[in-house]
Amino acid sequence: MEADKTPIIIGCDHGAYDLKEKLKTFIAEKGIEVEDAGTHSQDSVDYPDFGAKVASLVSTGKFKRGILLCGTGIGMSMVANRFPHVRAALCSDLFSAIMSRRHNDSNILVLGGRVIGEGLALELTRAWLETPFDGGRHLIRIEKFDQLD
Repeated sequence: MEADKTPIIIGCDHGAYDLKEKLKTFIAEKGIEVEDAGTHSQDSVDYPDFGAKVASLVSTGKFKRGILLCGTGIGMSMVANRFPHVRAALCSDLFSAIMSRRHNDSNILVLGGRVIGEGLALELTRAWLETPFDGGRHLIRIEKFDQLD
């Protein structure tokens, strides 16, 4: 299956900077435009600043999908899921990455740079980019998210 070619916004904190740089190259090699929301070095930063930047751009529809990374992925997923219309999925195994797209239409993939290795991160990203949303009964459930506010 081929990956969705719509542009991706990506962001991280210092704990996942190196992995973010590798993912940017990997995604670009698939013919997908990648916009980097930072951070742009290994200098210590506050992850909510970068999580909010990416999540707000997905929330408002400027980007269809995004990727966030931090040391564990937990903080970024907590930040991102505070934004309307964001369905951020913290994934550390292939099944979760695939199902986050098929059943949950996740629009932000979150990875823990200190939890998973580079090879797994690339595989999770590939699967997440290539897996479509199943729709149907799952769409009915996703639409209920907007009723929770």
